[in-house]
Amino acid sequence: MVTERTAVIVGGGIGGLAAAVALRRRGWRVEVCERAPEFTEIGAGLSLWPNALRALAALGLSDRVRKLGAVEASGGVRDRAGRWLARTDNAEIERRFGAPLVVLHRADLVRALIEALPEETLRPATTVTGIRDDGDGGGAVVAEHDGGNLRADVVVGADGLRSTVRSLRWPAARPPRYAGYTAWRTITEPLPAPLARGAANWGRGERFGYTSMPGGRVYCFATATVPAGGAGPDGERAELRRRFGKWAEPIPTLLDAVPEAGVLRHDIYDLPPLPGYADGRVALLGDAAHAMTPNLGQGACQALEDAVVLASCLDRAPDVASALADYDRRRRSRTQAVVRRSARLGAVGQWSWPPAAGARDLAARLTPNSATLRSMAPILGWEP
Repeated sequence: MVTERTAVIVGGGIGGLAAAVALRRRGWRVEVCERAPEFTEIGAGLSLWPNALRALAALGLSDRVRKLGAVEASGGVRDRAGRWLARTDNAEIERRFGAPLVVLHRADLVRALIEALPEETLRPATTVTGIRDDGDGGGAVVAEHDGGNLRADVVVGADGLRSTVRSLRWPAARPPRYAGYTAWRTITEPLPAPLARGAANWGRGERFGYTSMPGGRVYCFATATVPAGGAGPDGERAELRRRFGKWAEPIPTLLDAVPEAGVLRHDIYDLPPLPGYADGRVALLGDAAHAMTPNLGQGACQALEDAVVLASCLDRAPDVASALADYDRRRRSRTQAVVRRSARLGAVGQWSWPPAAGARDLAARLTPNSATLRSMAPILGWEP
């Protein structure tokens, strides 16, 4: 008789839920532990690039998720005054990589993943406090939580930047590091006229980007080089208007359409490289393994890739330890390279010294779009 394999996933965000869907499709019994009282997502917009859509296809969810989002027709980079530095064509992205760039609300993606799982899979209000190897010789691992213990063949840490699983099993890991800038994210009320194209506007030590979403709404994101832990003295919406209200249109118009209490502010961190993503029967994925800055729009995309690869490795290998070693081998170098590249792009985008910012803008203006797309091929061309 074949014994049903079991997995405990710590963290009910995009990566954890995707891992649960991937493992269940391969016959695993899964329990997802989420410390919050319910499974939800309070974030704003989210970009799903072709590699993420292929991961979602492997989960059987690509078509559904694409219907929830909007395909960005075109975009690019502008300076603060609105002059174009570089332009991108989503049709060319789809031609080269087989799928478009889709923008949707994070909550819609989380909801689609939740609806792909049976209710008994989800354990809200469950805080994992310890992980230990089972001492009965059965080769299992035990997740200790505030309501008891869960015994499983594998424990997956998908619990984010401040991961409890990482701190328990990788105690020597270096803590997250502040990237030097904070970020604001918001979604406007529906606008009467759709945007012609999205853009990321570069200033000096500040950036402001926007892209269309379904229903006439626009996802806006902004950054500023400031010390960590700050807050707008009159609220974050007022802080955005103070910093960006005189930038080129459509930024002032977009800020006028932002709900009064609808701005999220988060200091930006990434994770120094870990020596491994697997320890015995415990694995890390998503931000718990490789938190990255948002400059490439790849955080959720890489978590979705992780989930698909983890399930595939566990399905193929003869034992869990070998499977997780294979997962680590397949994912660590790739994701850490994306972390480095995103950090470099963010640092350049935040340059404030006028000669450096001017040279950056000139380089962007002189770089052919075809060269930019070629440079993205190692990321966007990923196949499950």
